[in-house]
Amino acid sequence: MSEFRVHAITKLHAEFTVPGDKSMSHRAAILGGLSNGVCTIRNFLPSEDCVNTLNAMKSLGCKVEVLDELEGYGPISLRIRGQSMKLSAPAAPIDCGNSGTGMRLLAGLLAGQPFTSELFGDASLSSRPMGRITVPLEQMGAKIETLGTKPGCAPLKIHPAKLSPISYDMPMASAQVKSAVLLAGMFTEGKTTVTQPAVTRDHTERMLASFRVSTRTEGNTISIYGGQVPESCDFTVPGDISSAAFWLVAAAALPGSRLLIKDVGLNPTRNAILKVLGRMGAHLMEIEHQTEGEPIGNIEVHGAPLKGTDILESEVPNLIDEIPVIAVAAALASGTTRIRNAKELRVKETDRITTVVDNLRAMGGVVQEFDDGMEIEGGHPLHAAVIDSFGDHRIAMAFAIAGLFAKGETVIKNTECVNTSYPGFAHHLKAVLAERSQSSDFNLPTVSLA
Repeated sequence: MSEFRVHAITKLHAEFTVPGDKSMSHRAAILGGLSNGVCTIRNFLPSEDCVNTLNAMKSLGCKVEVLDELEGYGPISLRIRGQSMKLSAPAAPIDCGNSGTGMRLLAGLLAGQPFTSELFGDASLSSRPMGRITVPLEQMGAKIETLGTKPGCAPLKIHPAKLSPISYDMPMASAQVKSAVLLAGMFTEGKTTVTQPAVTRDHTERMLASFRVSTRTEGNTISIYGGQVPESCDFTVPGDISSAAFWLVAAAALPGSRLLIKDVGLNPTRNAILKVLGRMGAHLMEIEHQTEGEPIGNIEVHGAPLKGTDILESEVPNLIDEIPVIAVAAALASGTTRIRNAKELRVKETDRITTVVDNLRAMGGVVQEFDDGMEIEGGHPLHAAVIDSFGDHRIAMAFAIAGLFAKGETVIKNTECVNTSYPGFAHHLKAVLAERSQSSDFNLPTVSLA
């Protein structure tokens, strides 16, 4: 069982990159596998979740050649030979590991296939709700059995079916649901339309465009016509802003710090973390250097005293991954921070509301828990504690950041889970704890296989 041992730091002066975006890596593997030729994917995230999705596409007939890999983890540069929308029946059930994104997107992909398939995952994934995707997919004609011990939960057994297009009004804002329906819509004859109650991350729409699949967006409504075959292309995955968020908070909360995160995704449906930290008083600067497709650029942050803020309801769907570390920032700020309308946090890898509240209290934070969020009274000094991540990667990393500001040595238990989204986090944490400042101190070791 791995753990992080963390102590307070006095400075943070660094420049480095974070691994590739998790959401985009899932989608690049899927669309590359559906395309009509050979795609080169660079800066792929070699996390357990994304590698499971890549292996799923291999089990469906796609050929994958690894060019470079992150030592000890998996591929970061690869070629995928797509199947021109004609997938093969898998020889065995498909393991999605811990990935809700992977399972939900693959369910949309498999719902209209002429063969039976099964998706399963670990205990955590098997407790997460899948009804949000099975309902619209079944409206399209999909035949899906939920075989979990909890109603509406994985494993999912998907039987052969011919899908029909639908117009679907989503009851909740979810990029995963939207994407599952759009992927299923590619296997119909006609126009599938999804209307979302609030803007969600739009990686699927942008990436479909990169693969020359037409969609139409009007306000919060997105439409796709079936029968289109993605055209193979080369795609570079930007650094994951959800991973960068941990270091942005650390630098923002430490007066005198300077941090530059390079080549990170700046998609406007993902950058709410920057707006929140800006309201809290952080000194931030964004410099875009690629605007076509997915915007990519550098983020520079200088430490300054932070103040509390209210998280807006409209921001929550695009902040859902960052809320644990925002809660840490709130504990380090002066004043009060309120986070409401975030009930979705209760059905992540853990119940992230209760876990964040309990862990902050264990470190001396003053927090009130609500059914849909929390209120954090900042300015109370944090002290070391033994923290259990409960196998949740974002909890483990958020409280590693908290430990950088706590008196004494904080121990975070069960940290193997960080490989779900941020392989190499332990290496970056070690460099930060040693107060190193050279870019070479933060480089992650790679192996060329080409």
